[in-house]
Amino acid sequence: MSSQPQPVPHPSDPADTADDALAGAQQLTDVITRLRRALRSSIRSEFPWEALPMAQVELLQTLAPAPLRVGELATRQRLAPNTVSGLISKLLDAGLVDRQPDPGDRRTARIALTEAGHQQLRDWQNAHERRLATALETLTPTDRAAVMLALPGLDRLAHSLAGTDLLR
Repeated sequence: MSSQPQPVPHPSDPADTADDALAGAQQLTDVITRLRRALRSSIRSEFPWEALPMAQVELLQTLAPAPLRVGELATRQRLAPNTVSGLISKLLDAGLVDRQPDPGDRRTARIALTEAGHQQLRDWQNAHERRLATALETLTPTDRAAVMLALPGLDRLAHSLAGTDLLR
């Protein structure tokens, strides 16, 4: 299988549209899978201190704007509450999050990032941005521009898949 993306033709027949959408989805799945794998392996080889599992990073990202209850985290991450509780337990042990009383319901707690959690998230983000910037510099100007032009569509696709469609 070629690692170079193949252009998807613009069909005139609706049946061709469905076939092309499936072919595009297969190609996109392959590229996203390889990109995620490359990012994970490169960040760990270049920054060996980065051992935080992606599920924990995603929880930190979700908590960055504001503290949330475990149930809210589970819903946003589309995970079972017991899975989120286990991840939170590890983050609590690492000192990256803490429990705070919920001002609206004293029976529940909200999970919030600690300063160490904010710093870990900043470090993780900076490391990835440096890695991606270095990789983008290796592309031709045409390929770099194509990647950047694809970002708005990929962002809308991510929102669509997450069920958070943006208003156009």
